[in-house]
Amino acid sequence: MTPPYVSPLREAQAAETRRRILEAAAEIFGERGYSGTALSAIATRAGVSLETVKQNGPKSALLLACFDRAFAGSEGDGPLHHRELGAQAAPLLGDEMLEFHLGWVAEANARVARLWPRVLEASAADADVAARLDQLQANRRYDMLSSITTYREKGLCHSARPDAELASEFSFLISPEGYTQLVIESGWSIEAYRAWLLRAVRKMILED
Repeated sequence: MTPPYVSPLREAQAAETRRRILEAAAEIFGERGYSGTALSAIATRAGVSLETVKQNGPKSALLLACFDRAFAGSEGDGPLHHRELGAQAAPLLGDEMLEFHLGWVAEANARVARLWPRVLEASAADADVAARLDQLQANRRYDMLSSITTYREKGLCHSARPDAELASEFSFLISPEGYTQLVIESGWSIEAYRAWLLRAVRKMILED
């Protein structure tokens, strides 16, 4: 059986349309919240039809796609250590790896700071979002443990405390909520926040 023809041009156009929709959705979710965001408003800002927005998913799916794209840099499935971030960090050693990793976290938190509360808001009202959030949190726990393992393997982590305990503390330190409090509410620059992350992780996670 002959496989169906796939047009590279059509695929590229669809990818560009989805990018515009997700960028518009991220802006409006951030401005108006989950309950205050209408698909028609997303369509208007993206410059596409309402039907095109609907074809890209219901509101809950759009919110989760926006968050994943903003945090990870692209849409995908599974923990970050199995995606582009893991591949980029793998060849790095010592402080270069630590600074790359925490710099990436700082930039990711800057991108999702206004979306993360919308995901929490939506999860309280939408069972599909709540289920997806559970999976996101499971992926996050995996990533935190993987980070501690990687830090040990690269000779960065000298703590004798259990990895699970360190992973929980690490998750707390690099959370979007911390970025919100320090940068958005307290007025820190992203550079000051990044430097604080480095100091905090070195002192609280890596030292013996």
